[in-house]
Amino acid sequence: MGAVRESTWQATHVGVNAHLLSLAEGYRSAGISAYIFNLLRALPAAAMEMEYTVFLSERRYGGAPGLQLQLSRLPTSLPPVRIFWEQALLPWVARREGIDLLHNTAFVGPLASGCPTVVTVHDLSFLYFPESFRWLRRSYLQIFARMSVRQARRVIAVSESTKQDLVKIYGISPAKIDVVHNGVDASFQPLPADQVAAFRQQKGLPDRFVLFVGTLEPRKNVVGLIEAYAKLPKERPPLVLVGGKGWFYDEIFARVEALGLTGEVHFAGFVPTEELRLWYNSADLFVYPSICEGFGLPPLEAMACGTAVITSTASSLPEVVGDAGQLVDPTDGEALASAMARVLDNGDLREQMQSDGLAQASGFSWENTARQTVDSYRRALTPAEEIHSV
Repeated sequence: MGAVRESTWQATHVGVNAHLLSLAEGYRSAGISAYIFNLLRALPAAAMEMEYTVFLSERRYGGAPGLQLQLSRLPTSLPPVRIFWEQALLPWVARREGIDLLHNTAFVGPLASGCPTVVTVHDLSFLYFPESFRWLRRSYLQIFARMSVRQARRVIAVSESTKQDLVKIYGISPAKIDVVHNGVDASFQPLPADQVAAFRQQKGLPDRFVLFVGTLEPRKNVVGLIEAYAKLPKERPPLVLVGGKGWFYDEIFARVEALGLTGEVHFAGFVPTEELRLWYNSADLFVYPSICEGFGLPPLEAMACGTAVITSTASSLPEVVGDAGQLVDPTDGEALASAMARVLDNGDLREQMQSDGLAQASGFSWENTARQTVDSYRRALTPAEEIHSV
């Protein structure tokens, strides 16, 4: 196969819709916001010939070399305002800035974009679990995501699982979809024992504990985790839940109280990214029994820190963890409890899982994510007749 002519994408001006980027301390800075933040950091080096303009409203974001920032005056952290900006104002702003290609980083882009588009789809949980979303966000995604991916030149799926969902539910051609996995930052790594010990002492943590990291929301299956934890023998180590409150989280706290686990299950709340690696390093075991994940970044971060991981067989998680972790049906509380007990009681097994996890995590980086994203841009900018001629 011949190479696509390089002139097709030279000096291309790419616009990046980053209005879901948030640096606030809370659940909004996790997940999609983390994807946007890390992608922006790595994009300029992935294609030096490209020019990038980032559209956002997060004034605390300082940018990165090679990025031009276009800050909106509107408070687009409010969903109705963001929807108005996205559909009514972004096309006009993109034309004014001379954008050649618009990358919409979270499901939806303007339907009248005026230029070729690429859209990233993280998952279709708003279709699988509509009850887990507030009605405005759910309705907007259900209506506009379908139209956005159909009109896009290329669609980026963050996992093979999400790609298959797009093919099955939206009828998108597999040839139009690029699977681009998320990465893991190099700061997530095994840390010196004395540094970890000092952190444990500072936070009042025991030598052994089980860790969960994620937004407190229904699809993370935190209630299922708590119920499985309650089945462990009484000498079990504490369970620490790290993550901000998302939505419909009251049942989580109610279940802890109903099971008499108030003294054993601890809520650490939102944790800044720079501190998160210390939590992973301090834990004996990381458990993430999510029901639906487009990618599942916490298990990858935990493996990169050398922590044994138990996660679920659902959606993309087997892709991320591979053979390095224990995979359990998230709806089977007995199986989850059994897996937790087995790993906690077997030091040799934990050490093997830690070693395997480090090897598995080494295959993911944000630099790879950025390079593959640029490849998707280039495919989107290649005329159809040029593709067929190579």
